[in-house]
Amino acid sequence: MDKKAKTVLGVDIGGTKIKTGRVFGEEVVQTSLSKVNQNDSQEDSLSRLLMTIDEVMTADVEAIGIGVPAVVDPDSGMVYDVQNIPAWKKVPLKELVQKQFNVPVHLNNDANCFALGEKYFGKAKPYKNCIALSLGTGLGMGILIANKLYNGVLCGAGEIGMLPYKDGILEHYAGSFFFEETYRESARALYQKAIDKDTDALSAFNEFGVHLGVAIKAILYLYAPECIVLGGSISNAYPFFKASLDEALDSFAYQKQLENFKIETSDLVDSPILGAAALCL
Repeated sequence: MDKKAKTVLGVDIGGTKIKTGRVFGEEVVQTSLSKVNQNDSQEDSLSRLLMTIDEVMTADVEAIGIGVPAVVDPDSGMVYDVQNIPAWKKVPLKELVQKQFNVPVHLNNDANCFALGEKYFGKAKPYKNCIALSLGTGLGMGILIANKLYNGVLCGAGEIGMLPYKDGILEHYAGSFFFEETYRESARALYQKAIDKDTDALSAFNEFGVHLGVAIKAILYLYAPECIVLGGSISNAYPFFKASLDEALDSFAYQKQLENFKIETSDLVDSPILGAAALCL
């Protein structure tokens, strides 16, 4: 069925909030929001989730897609150890939501949803083989091969941030940890300073680009994608780390591979909702 003919819901279970949107065609037409309280019981947090869905549910909704920051079994619909809701150790989320709303429910982790959202609605549309990198608290990655999402076992493919690097792992250097640990400021605060041409902030993003370049070279060796789409809050600062990232790629062994390779930045509004909705399409 053509995606423009469908009305679906996308649910983003984020670090501080649950946000649900009704999507028709390529537009988010209505949203609802609930705060995530880490001290909530499983029952209370599930009730909160169902409430946000109910607020935008209409009779023409054909399916619900849910993006979860956790280990996900998309077949059974079980989610394990949700990072921001400690009470969610093992939750049959698909079954619970389907029972409540009587429409098909699709689950995946948040990084994979980001990749799929870019494929249906964003910068990944023209590419058969593409990687989506989410630059935020961590380093999330979704993999599109031959126009299809590659999940791996329990949606675990793409955990590039966990690769050993220097005295830790890659996401300690290619996520927000890097700015907080090295510069004692948030990426957001440094971004504002970089706009004002603060030399320390510009230096921070220059160094960040070098570390991200290591991650991107690993991706290029592993997957040889046509494009990498950058998303997440830190991607807004791409103009400040583009030069050092490009320089890091100068040492990539197969330069011919880079002739048509592109790095894009996501411009989707409500990207997490669209990504979760894309699971239904």
